[in-house]
Amino acid sequence: MRILVIENDRAEAASLASGMSRHGYEVSVASTGAAALKAFHQAEFVLLSLELPDIDGLEVCRSIRAAGDLPVIAVTRRDTELDRVLGLQAGADDYLAKPYGFRELLARMDAVLRRTRPAPSVPKQVSRGRLRIDGHTREVRLGDKRVVVTRKEFDLLFLLASQPDIVVSRKQLMSRVWAETWMESARTIDTHVSSLRSKLGSRDWIITVRGVGFRMGSADHATAGFDES
Repeated sequence: MRILVIENDRAEAASLASGMSRHGYEVSVASTGAAALKAFHQAEFVLLSLELPDIDGLEVCRSIRAAGDLPVIAVTRRDTELDRVLGLQAGADDYLAKPYGFRELLARMDAVLRRTRPAPSVPKQVSRGRLRIDGHTREVRLGDKRVVVTRKEFDLLFLLASQPDIVVSRKQLMSRVWAETWMESARTIDTHVSSLRSKLGSRDWIITVRGVGFRMGSADHATAGFDES
């Protein structure tokens, strides 16, 4: 995802860009309002400091919002109730006061994206070989045998099985399956994957893609299919 950091403070901009890059984002930086208004069309998410040297940050925010529904988080040292109200009224999707934690920023970005991006359509039932996962009843069956899974195990398995040819990253799993406790140790994912493999009777149902995440496999090598009914 392409992120535009609009920040007048060079040290803060460099630190933020470095952190975002380490998390896999493509980052560009604008240090003035004028530069931001030229660059935001190429971005998919904007982190906007309201303290800019040339144009008031609220005006920049209004201009970005008038151009479309690009997600914007306003970042500022001003943190009164009136400041927050003005920032949100100018079109910001969220408002974050400096100083802030980097993990909090990432969490707020994920929350904004969940609100602003339509949820991808997923099949209500997923079949993969002998494995059948029912999104209505939240039931997992392997052949004619029901597999008892926990709520999080079901969510993880259904997410992987709904897009069997896609590698789902650990970050995506933490965000989408553990949305309310996203800062838990990544060891949580490994524990749930291990438990699912044991319950399904084979490690081949869930394939580890080292350094990235996981994808759905098929222990019996049968053809996968989707049932939209």
